[in-house]
Amino acid sequence: MCAHRDSPTVFRSLRENGPALLVPAAWLVAALAVVGVVSTRALLVAHVVMSALLVAFVAASRRDMATGVLRAWKLVIVAGTPVTLAGVAGFLALGAPGIPPDALLAASLYGWALLPAAGFAYTGRRVEAGARIYDVGVACCVAGAVGVALAPSATWTAVALAVVGVGQTAGILDATLRY
Repeated sequence: MCAHRDSPTVFRSLRENGPALLVPAAWLVAALAVVGVVSTRALLVAHVVMSALLVAFVAASRRDMATGVLRAWKLVIVAGTPVTLAGVAGFLALGAPGIPPDALLAASLYGWALLPAAGFAYTGRRVEAGARIYDVGVACCVAGAVGVALAPSATWTAVALAVVGVGQTAGILDATLRY
């Protein structure tokens, strides 16, 4: 009985702290996939799970994310859901005759590299404490996306993805710990 009474508290804690774990994990998995450590099938599964989590997160947090900075982040997540689904479609199209998956996979990768930059830029203008961290987040998102586009090898692509991951992780950790 006690566990049932505590479930809303546990769920709220997961909503508040989960992104601080999931964001770096997502970029780590993406970088590992680029260098061949993680399979394409694992990325497909990750995209399906992430799509479901994004929808559940926005649905569960809609009241908490109705105004201000949190509303901006809700819009990032809402815009990111079809971006993630583009990745799902791209992975499903891999190997299918006549269906080029590259554009869908690129939309997913660049979308998630750059959408948070808009959220960080907005957040950095609205808060005093931590504003520089959000500026670094913007810079890392943009630099990492450019790095992916210009990378001469899988290793450099993974490094560029790590830059995106570090910037986004810094921002989400700051928000989680400070607010």
